Amino acid sequence: MSLWLTLLPPFAGGYFLSYLFRTANAVIGPGLAGELHLSAGDLGLLTSAYFLAFGLAQIPLGILLDRYGPRRVEAGLLVIAALGSLVFALGENLTQLTLGRALIGFGVCACLMAAFKAFSQWFPPLQLASLTGWIMTSGGLGALVAASPLEAALGLLGWRQIFLFLAVATLMVAAWIFFAVPDKPPSSSRATALSEQWLGVRQVFRSFQFWRYAPLGVMVIGGFMAVQGLWSGVWLMGVNGYSRATAAEHLSGMSLALVLSYIGIGLSATRLAHRGIRPVVLMVTGLWLSTLALGLILIQATTHTLWLWMAFGACSSFGTLSYTQMALGFPNEVSGRASTAFNLMVFAGAFGLQWGLGLLVDLGQGWGIERALSLRLVFSGYWALQVMALLWFWLAPKWILRQAP
Repeated sequence: MSLWLTLLPPFAGGYFLSYLFRTANAVIGPGLAGELHLSAGDLGLLTSAYFLAFGLAQIPLGILLDRYGPRRVEAGLLVIAALGSLVFALGENLTQLTLGRALIGFGVCACLMAAFKAFSQWFPPLQLASLTGWIMTSGGLGALVAASPLEAALGLLGWRQIFLFLAVATLMVAAWIFFAVPDKPPSSSRATALSEQWLGVRQVFRSFQFWRYAPLGVMVIGGFMAVQGLWSGVWLMGVNGYSRATAAEHLSGMSLALVLSYIGIGLSATRLAHRGIRPVVLMVTGLWLSTLALGLILIQATTHTLWLWMAFGACSSFGTLSYTQMALGFPNEVSGRASTAFNLMVFAGAFGLQWGLGLLVDLGQGWGIERALSLRLVFSGYWALQVMALLWFWLAPKWILRQAP
Protein backbone atom coordinates (compact mmCIF):
# COMPACT_ATOMS: atom_id res chain seq x y z
CA MET A 1 0.00 0.00 0.00
CA SER A 2 2.86 2.43 0.76
CA LEU A 3 4.16 1.98 -2.80
CA TRP A 4 0.68 2.73 -4.17
CA LEU A 5 0.63 5.97 -2.15
CA THR A 6 4.11 6.88 -3.34
CA LEU A 7 3.49 6.32 -7.06
CA LEU A 8 -0.21 6.70 -7.79
CA PRO A 9 -1.08 10.19 -6.41
CA PRO A 10 1.72 12.13 -8.17
CA PHE A 11 1.03 10.53 -11.53
CA ALA A 12 -2.73 10.93 -10.98
CA GLY A 13 -2.14 14.65 -10.39
CA GLY A 14 -0.32 14.89 -13.71
CA TYR A 15 -3.02 13.06 -15.65
CA PHE A 16 -5.73 15.16 -13.96
CA LEU A 17 -4.05 18.30 -15.29
CA SER A 18 -3.53 16.73 -18.72
CA TYR A 19 -7.25 16.04 -19.13
CA LEU A 20 -8.21 19.43 -17.72
CA PHE A 21 -5.95 21.17 -20.26
CA ARG A 22 -7.29 18.91 -23.04
CA THR A 23 -10.94 19.81 -22.50
CA ALA A 24 -10.69 23.38 -21.17
CA ASN A 25 -11.12 25.02 -24.58
CA ALA A 26 -14.64 23.61 -24.86
CA VAL A 27 -15.61 26.01 -22.04
CA ILE A 28 -13.30 28.98 -22.58
CA GLY A 29 -13.48 28.87 -26.39
CA PRO A 30 -16.50 31.15 -26.98
CA GLY A 31 -15.21 33.87 -24.65
CA LEU A 32 -11.70 33.54 -26.05
CA ALA A 33 -12.97 33.86 -29.61
CA GLY A 34 -15.04 36.91 -28.76
CA GLU A 35 -12.25 38.70 -26.90
CA LEU A 36 -9.60 38.12 -29.58
CA HIS A 37 -11.94 38.13 -32.62
CA LEU A 38 -11.13 34.56 -33.65
CA SER A 39 -13.07 32.79 -36.38
CA ALA A 40 -14.34 29.23 -36.01
CA GLY A 41 -11.39 28.08 -38.13
CA ASP A 42 -8.96 29.98 -35.90
CA LEU A 43 -10.48 28.39 -32.81
CA GLY A 44 -10.26 24.94 -34.41
CA LEU A 45 -6.59 25.45 -35.27
CA LEU A 46 -5.85 26.73 -31.79
CA THR A 47 -7.55 23.79 -30.08
CA SER A 48 -6.05 21.13 -32.35
CA ALA A 49 -2.49 22.36 -31.70
CA TYR A 50 -2.61 20.48 -28.39
CA PHE A 51 -3.41 17.18 -30.10
CA LEU A 52 -0.91 17.66 -32.90
CA ALA A 53 1.99 18.26 -30.51
CA PHE A 54 0.77 15.48 -28.22
CA GLY A 55 0.56 12.91 -31.01
CA LEU A 56 3.87 13.77 -32.67
CA ALA A 57 5.69 13.36 -29.35
CA GLN A 58 4.58 9.79 -28.68
CA ILE A 59 7.31 7.74 -30.40
CA PRO A 60 10.26 9.84 -29.10
CA LEU A 61 8.54 9.81 -25.71
CA GLY A 62 8.65 6.02 -25.60
CA ILE A 63 12.40 6.04 -26.17
CA LEU A 64 12.90 8.64 -23.43
CA LEU A 65 10.77 6.71 -20.94
CA ASP A 66 12.69 3.49 -21.54
CA ARG A 67 16.06 5.28 -21.47
CA TYR A 68 15.67 7.75 -18.58
CA GLY A 69 12.63 6.55 -16.63
CA PRO A 70 9.20 8.09 -15.94
CA ARG A 71 10.21 10.34 -13.03
CA ARG A 72 12.68 12.49 -14.93
CA VAL A 73 10.82 12.50 -18.21
CA GLU A 74 7.39 13.50 -16.90
CA ALA A 75 8.72 16.06 -14.43
CA GLY A 76 10.77 17.75 -17.16
CA LEU A 77 7.93 17.76 -19.67
CA LEU A 78 5.50 19.21 -17.13
CA VAL A 79 7.81 22.20 -16.78
CA ILE A 80 7.29 22.75 -20.52
CA ALA A 81 3.51 22.44 -20.00
CA ALA A 82 3.69 25.09 -17.28
CA LEU A 83 5.59 27.36 -19.68
CA GLY A 84 2.92 26.72 -22.30
CA SER A 85 0.17 27.64 -19.85
CA LEU A 86 2.02 30.88 -19.06
CA VAL A 87 2.45 31.69 -22.78
CA PHE A 88 -1.26 30.97 -23.31
CA ALA A 89 -2.28 33.18 -20.38
CA LEU A 90 -0.24 36.10 -21.72
CA GLY A 91 -1.00 35.54 -25.41
CA GLU A 92 -2.37 38.49 -27.38
CA ASN A 93 -2.92 36.92 -30.81
CA LEU A 94 -3.60 33.62 -32.52
CA THR A 95 0.08 32.78 -33.06
CA GLN A 96 1.00 33.24 -29.42
CA LEU A 97 -2.04 31.31 -28.18
CA THR A 98 -1.39 28.45 -30.61
CA LEU A 99 2.24 28.26 -29.49
CA GLY A 100 1.13 28.12 -25.87
CA ARG A 101 -1.44 25.44 -26.62
CA ALA A 102 1.13 23.35 -28.52
CA LEU A 103 3.62 23.64 -25.64
CA ILE A 104 0.91 22.47 -23.25
CA GLY A 105 0.13 19.47 -25.47
CA PHE A 106 3.79 18.56 -25.78
CA GLY A 107 4.35 19.04 -22.05
CA VAL A 108 1.53 16.73 -20.92
CA CYS A 109 2.22 14.03 -23.53
CA ALA A 110 3.82 11.76 -20.91
CA CYS A 111 1.20 12.03 -18.18
CA LEU A 112 -0.49 8.70 -18.92
CA MET A 113 2.39 6.82 -20.53
CA ALA A 114 4.84 7.67 -17.73
CA ALA A 115 2.36 6.33 -15.19
CA PHE A 116 1.99 3.08 -17.14
CA LYS A 117 5.77 2.75 -17.41
CA ALA A 118 6.23 3.29 -13.66
CA PHE A 119 3.46 0.84 -12.79
CA SER A 120 4.98 -1.84 -15.04
CA GLN A 121 8.34 -1.35 -13.32
CA TRP A 122 7.10 -1.58 -9.75
CA PHE A 123 3.96 -3.74 -9.70
CA PRO A 124 3.15 -7.32 -10.75
CA PRO A 125 0.97 -7.76 -13.86
CA LEU A 126 -2.16 -8.72 -11.88
CA GLN A 127 -2.24 -5.26 -10.22
CA LEU A 128 -1.87 -3.24 -13.41
CA ALA A 129 -5.56 -3.33 -14.33
CA SER A 130 -6.63 -1.74 -11.03
CA LEU A 131 -3.90 0.88 -11.29
CA THR A 132 -5.10 1.66 -14.81
CA GLY A 133 -8.61 2.20 -13.47
CA TRP A 134 -7.42 4.61 -10.82
CA ILE A 135 -5.19 6.65 -13.11
CA MET A 136 -8.00 6.94 -15.67
CA THR A 137 -10.35 8.05 -12.88
CA SER A 138 -8.08 11.02 -12.24
CA GLY A 139 -8.34 11.98 -15.91
CA GLY A 140 -12.12 11.68 -15.83
CA LEU A 141 -12.21 13.97 -12.81
CA GLY A 142 -10.09 16.46 -14.74
CA ALA A 143 -12.67 16.41 -17.53
CA LEU A 144 -15.48 16.99 -15.04
CA VAL A 145 -13.62 19.94 -13.46
CA ALA A 146 -13.13 21.38 -16.95
CA ALA A 147 -16.93 21.61 -17.35
CA SER A 148 -19.21 23.33 -14.82
CA PRO A 149 -16.52 24.18 -12.21
CA LEU A 150 -14.33 25.82 -14.85
CA GLU A 151 -17.32 27.74 -16.18
CA ALA A 152 -18.02 29.01 -12.66
CA ALA A 153 -14.37 29.99 -12.19
CA LEU A 154 -14.47 31.98 -15.44
CA GLY A 155 -17.08 34.26 -13.91
CA LEU A 156 -14.76 35.05 -11.02
CA LEU A 157 -11.27 35.10 -12.51
CA GLY A 158 -11.26 35.16 -16.30
CA TRP A 159 -9.42 32.70 -18.56
CA ARG A 160 -6.02 34.41 -18.29
CA GLN A 161 -5.93 34.20 -14.50
CA ILE A 162 -7.08 30.56 -14.66
CA PHE A 163 -4.20 29.61 -16.94
CA LEU A 164 -1.73 31.46 -14.71
CA PHE A 165 -3.05 29.39 -11.81
CA LEU A 166 -2.74 26.21 -13.90
CA ALA A 167 0.87 27.10 -14.73
CA VAL A 168 1.70 27.24 -11.01
CA ALA A 169 -0.24 24.03 -10.30
CA THR A 170 1.62 22.24 -13.11
CA LEU A 171 4.99 23.28 -11.70
CA MET A 172 3.93 21.99 -8.28
CA VAL A 173 2.96 18.59 -9.73
CA ALA A 174 6.26 18.46 -11.67
CA ALA A 175 8.17 19.01 -8.42
CA TRP A 176 6.00 16.41 -6.65
CA ILE A 177 6.82 13.77 -9.24
CA PHE A 178 10.53 14.65 -9.37
CA PHE A 179 11.09 14.56 -5.61
CA ALA A 180 8.58 11.90 -4.49
CA VAL A 181 8.69 9.18 -7.17
CA PRO A 182 11.52 6.65 -6.81
CA ASP A 183 13.67 5.44 -9.67
CA LYS A 184 14.16 1.83 -10.59
CA PRO A 185 17.83 0.80 -10.96
CA PRO A 186 19.02 1.68 -14.49
CA SER A 187 18.31 -1.03 -17.04
CA SER A 188 20.54 -2.01 -19.90
CA SER A 189 18.45 0.12 -22.25
CA ARG A 190 19.87 3.29 -20.70
CA ALA A 191 23.36 2.36 -21.82
CA THR A 192 22.17 1.30 -25.25
CA ALA A 193 22.99 3.50 -28.23
CA LEU A 194 20.17 5.67 -29.53
CA SER A 195 20.20 3.81 -32.85
CA GLU A 196 19.48 0.60 -30.98
CA GLN A 197 16.69 2.34 -29.10
CA TRP A 198 15.04 3.02 -32.46
CA LEU A 199 15.40 -0.68 -33.24
CA GLY A 200 13.15 -1.23 -30.23
CA VAL A 201 10.51 0.94 -31.92
CA ARG A 202 10.88 -1.22 -35.01
CA GLN A 203 10.48 -4.31 -32.84
CA VAL A 204 7.15 -2.97 -31.57
CA PHE A 205 5.77 -2.10 -35.00
CA ARG A 206 6.80 -5.48 -36.42
CA SER A 207 5.14 -7.43 -33.61
CA PHE A 208 1.87 -9.30 -34.05
CA GLN A 209 1.10 -8.42 -30.42
CA PHE A 210 1.02 -4.74 -31.38
CA TRP A 211 -1.04 -5.22 -34.54
CA ARG A 212 -3.49 -7.44 -32.74
CA TYR A 213 -4.37 -4.51 -30.47
CA ALA A 214 -3.88 -1.64 -32.94
CA PRO A 215 -7.34 -1.86 -34.61
CA LEU A 216 -8.93 -1.70 -31.14
CA GLY A 217 -6.91 1.43 -30.44
CA VAL A 218 -7.90 3.11 -33.71
CA MET A 219 -11.54 2.08 -34.07
CA VAL A 220 -12.82 1.43 -30.57
CA ILE A 221 -10.79 3.54 -28.14
CA GLY A 222 -9.92 6.35 -30.55
CA GLY A 223 -13.42 6.15 -32.00
CA PHE A 224 -14.95 6.66 -28.57
CA MET A 225 -12.81 9.76 -28.09
CA ALA A 226 -14.07 11.08 -31.45
CA VAL A 227 -17.71 10.40 -30.55
CA GLN A 228 -17.42 11.70 -27.00
CA GLY A 229 -15.60 14.86 -28.07
CA LEU A 230 -17.91 15.90 -30.92
CA TRP A 231 -20.26 13.48 -32.65
CA SER A 232 -22.35 12.45 -29.64
CA GLY A 233 -23.77 15.95 -29.38
CA VAL A 234 -24.29 16.19 -33.14
CA TRP A 235 -26.18 12.87 -33.10
CA LEU A 236 -28.35 13.79 -30.12
CA MET A 237 -29.43 17.08 -31.69
CA GLY A 238 -29.41 16.05 -35.35
CA VAL A 239 -31.01 12.60 -35.09
CA ASN A 240 -32.90 12.55 -31.79
CA GLY A 241 -33.91 16.19 -32.20
CA TYR A 242 -32.96 17.13 -28.64
CA SER A 243 -32.24 20.65 -27.47
CA ARG A 244 -28.70 21.67 -26.59
CA ALA A 245 -29.56 21.45 -22.88
CA THR A 246 -30.90 17.90 -23.19
CA ALA A 247 -27.90 16.85 -25.26
CA ALA A 248 -25.60 18.31 -22.60
CA GLU A 249 -27.46 16.30 -19.97
CA HIS A 250 -26.74 13.12 -21.94
CA LEU A 251 -23.06 13.99 -22.33
CA SER A 252 -22.71 14.71 -18.60
CA GLY A 253 -24.36 11.38 -17.84
CA MET A 254 -21.96 9.59 -20.19
CA SER A 255 -18.93 11.26 -18.58
CA LEU A 256 -20.15 10.46 -15.08
CA ALA A 257 -20.72 6.82 -16.03
CA LEU A 258 -17.21 6.73 -17.48
CA VAL A 259 -15.66 7.99 -14.23
CA LEU A 260 -17.70 5.60 -12.07
CA SER A 261 -16.69 2.71 -14.30
CA TYR A 262 -13.01 3.68 -13.98
CA ILE A 263 -13.45 3.62 -10.20
CA GLY A 264 -15.06 0.19 -10.47
CA ILE A 265 -12.11 -1.09 -12.50
CA GLY A 266 -9.71 0.30 -9.93
CA LEU A 267 -11.56 -1.39 -7.06
CA SER A 268 -12.24 -4.76 -8.60
CA ALA A 269 -9.84 -5.66 -11.41
CA THR A 270 -7.06 -7.06 -9.22
CA ARG A 271 -9.51 -9.03 -7.07
CA LEU A 272 -11.13 -10.49 -10.17
CA ALA A 273 -7.72 -11.41 -11.58
CA HIS A 274 -6.93 -13.37 -8.42
CA ARG A 275 -10.22 -15.23 -8.94
CA GLY A 276 -9.27 -16.20 -12.48
CA ILE A 277 -11.01 -13.43 -14.44
CA ARG A 278 -8.11 -11.95 -16.37
CA PRO A 279 -7.99 -8.23 -17.29
CA VAL A 280 -8.04 -9.08 -21.01
CA VAL A 281 -11.38 -10.85 -20.47
CA LEU A 282 -12.75 -7.74 -18.74
CA MET A 283 -11.46 -5.60 -21.60
CA VAL A 284 -13.01 -7.65 -24.41
CA THR A 285 -16.32 -8.11 -22.57
CA GLY A 286 -16.59 -4.39 -21.85
CA LEU A 287 -15.80 -3.42 -25.45
CA TRP A 288 -18.34 -5.87 -26.89
CA LEU A 289 -20.95 -4.38 -24.52
CA SER A 290 -19.99 -0.84 -25.57
CA THR A 291 -20.44 -1.85 -29.22
CA LEU A 292 -23.83 -3.34 -28.33
CA ALA A 293 -24.81 -0.08 -26.60
CA LEU A 294 -23.77 1.94 -29.65
CA GLY A 295 -25.80 -0.40 -31.87
CA LEU A 296 -28.87 0.13 -29.68
CA ILE A 297 -28.33 3.89 -29.93
CA LEU A 298 -28.19 3.64 -33.73
CA ILE A 299 -31.47 1.74 -34.04
CA GLN A 300 -33.09 3.87 -31.30
CA ALA A 301 -34.07 0.76 -29.39
CA THR A 302 -35.63 2.72 -26.54
CA THR A 303 -36.81 6.21 -25.74
CA HIS A 304 -34.66 6.12 -22.58
CA THR A 305 -31.66 7.34 -24.52
CA LEU A 306 -29.83 8.72 -21.49
CA TRP A 307 -29.35 5.20 -20.16
CA LEU A 308 -27.98 3.98 -23.48
CA TRP A 309 -25.40 6.77 -23.63
CA MET A 310 -24.41 6.13 -20.01
CA ALA A 311 -23.99 2.42 -20.83
CA PHE A 312 -21.89 3.35 -23.86
CA GLY A 313 -19.61 5.50 -21.70
CA ALA A 314 -19.34 3.00 -18.85
CA CYS A 315 -18.51 0.02 -21.08
CA SER A 316 -16.08 2.00 -23.26
CA SER A 317 -13.95 2.63 -20.17
CA PHE A 318 -12.70 -0.96 -20.34
CA GLY A 319 -10.73 -0.06 -23.45
CA THR A 320 -8.10 1.57 -21.25
CA LEU A 321 -7.05 -1.90 -20.07
CA SER A 322 -5.67 -2.49 -23.57
CA TYR A 323 -2.67 -0.23 -22.87
CA THR A 324 -1.22 -2.42 -20.15
CA GLN A 325 -2.38 -5.69 -21.68
CA MET A 326 -0.72 -4.89 -25.00
CA ALA A 327 2.52 -3.76 -23.30
CA LEU A 328 2.71 -6.99 -21.28
CA GLY A 329 3.60 -8.77 -24.52
CA PHE A 330 6.95 -6.93 -24.64
CA PRO A 331 10.06 -6.96 -22.43
CA ASN A 332 9.95 -4.30 -19.73
CA GLU A 333 12.88 -2.44 -21.32
CA VAL A 334 10.71 -1.61 -24.38
CA SER A 335 7.33 -1.30 -22.63
CA GLY A 336 7.45 2.51 -22.81
CA ARG A 337 7.90 2.41 -26.58
CA ALA A 338 5.12 -0.15 -26.88
CA SER A 339 2.66 1.97 -24.87
CA THR A 340 3.44 5.20 -26.70
CA ALA A 341 3.21 3.49 -30.10
CA PHE A 342 -0.23 2.23 -29.13
CA ASN A 343 -1.21 5.68 -27.87
CA LEU A 344 -0.18 7.08 -31.25
CA MET A 345 -2.66 4.68 -32.89
CA VAL A 346 -5.39 5.79 -30.48
CA PHE A 347 -4.86 9.47 -31.24
CA ALA A 348 -4.61 8.80 -34.96
CA GLY A 349 -7.94 7.01 -34.77
CA ALA A 350 -9.55 9.74 -32.68
CA PHE A 351 -8.67 12.55 -35.02
CA GLY A 352 -8.95 10.60 -38.24
CA LEU A 353 -12.45 9.46 -37.31
CA GLN A 354 -13.50 12.82 -35.90
CA TRP A 355 -12.56 14.47 -39.19
CA GLY A 356 -13.53 11.57 -41.45
CA LEU A 357 -17.02 11.10 -40.05
CA GLY A 358 -17.71 14.77 -40.70
CA LEU A 359 -16.44 14.56 -44.27
CA LEU A 360 -18.69 11.55 -44.93
CA VAL A 361 -21.74 13.25 -43.43
CA ASP A 362 -21.10 16.29 -45.64
CA LEU A 363 -20.60 14.00 -48.64
CA GLY A 364 -23.93 12.31 -48.00
CA GLN A 365 -25.69 15.64 -47.76
CA GLY A 366 -23.98 16.72 -50.98
CA TRP A 367 -25.58 13.70 -52.66
CA GLY A 368 -28.97 14.88 -51.46
CA ILE A 369 -29.28 12.64 -48.40
CA GLU A 370 -31.09 14.28 -45.49
CA ARG A 371 -28.72 15.13 -42.61
CA ALA A 372 -30.23 12.79 -40.02
CA LEU A 373 -30.14 9.87 -42.47
CA SER A 374 -26.57 10.74 -43.46
CA LEU A 375 -25.57 10.63 -39.79
CA ARG A 376 -27.25 7.24 -39.42
CA LEU A 377 -25.46 5.79 -42.43
CA VAL A 378 -22.04 7.10 -41.38
CA PHE A 379 -22.45 5.95 -37.79
CA SER A 380 -23.56 2.53 -39.01
CA GLY A 381 -20.38 2.24 -41.08
CA TYR A 382 -18.31 3.23 -38.07
CA TRP A 383 -20.14 0.66 -35.93
CA ALA A 384 -19.31 -2.04 -38.50
CA LEU A 385 -15.62 -1.09 -38.31
CA GLN A 386 -15.75 -1.44 -34.52
CA VAL A 387 -17.18 -4.93 -34.86
CA MET A 388 -14.45 -5.85 -37.37
CA ALA A 389 -11.73 -4.60 -34.99
CA LEU A 390 -13.12 -6.72 -32.17
CA LEU A 391 -13.42 -9.77 -34.41
CA TRP A 392 -9.82 -9.27 -35.55
CA PHE A 393 -8.65 -9.21 -31.93
CA TRP A 394 -10.60 -12.37 -31.15
CA LEU A 395 -9.99 -14.42 -34.30
CA ALA A 396 -6.55 -13.34 -35.53
CA PRO A 397 -4.52 -15.46 -33.04
CA LYS A 398 -6.46 -18.57 -34.06
CA TRP A 399 -5.93 -17.77 -37.72
CA ILE A 400 -2.19 -17.27 -37.15
CA LEU A 401 -1.95 -20.61 -35.38
CA ARG A 402 -3.72 -22.37 -38.25
CA GLN A 403 -1.24 -20.87 -40.72
CA ALA A 404 1.81 -21.92 -38.69
CA PRO A 405 3.84 -24.81 -40.19
